[in-house]
Amino acid sequence: MHASRLSITAALAGCALFLVLVLFLRDQPAPVKPDLTDVPESDQWKFTAEGRAQKLKEVRAKEQEQIASYAWIDQPKGTVRLPIERAMELTVQELQARR
Repeated sequence: MHASRLSITAALAGCALFLVLVLFLRDQPAPVKPDLTDVPESDQWKFTAEGRAQKLKEVRAKEQEQIASYAWIDQPKGTVRLPIERAMELTVQELQARR
């Protein structure tokens, strides 16, 4: 009888400790806001999730514009950027002409 009472007490103490740990770990600290006074304004976007999301949006928009438009890469050498669809069409035509 004494051993069973001891094991019940140990089990209850273990459960109580587990609950204390769960409650302690569940409480997450507030996010830290970095001091950006010494950071150049052009680099401040790197320190916030919103800034990084905005920068990613801008980069993707620029990439979309680039893959859908014509532009000179190196005009003296005659190198141009073509929209992807047009480049694929020309590649297929070139491959068919080789046959």
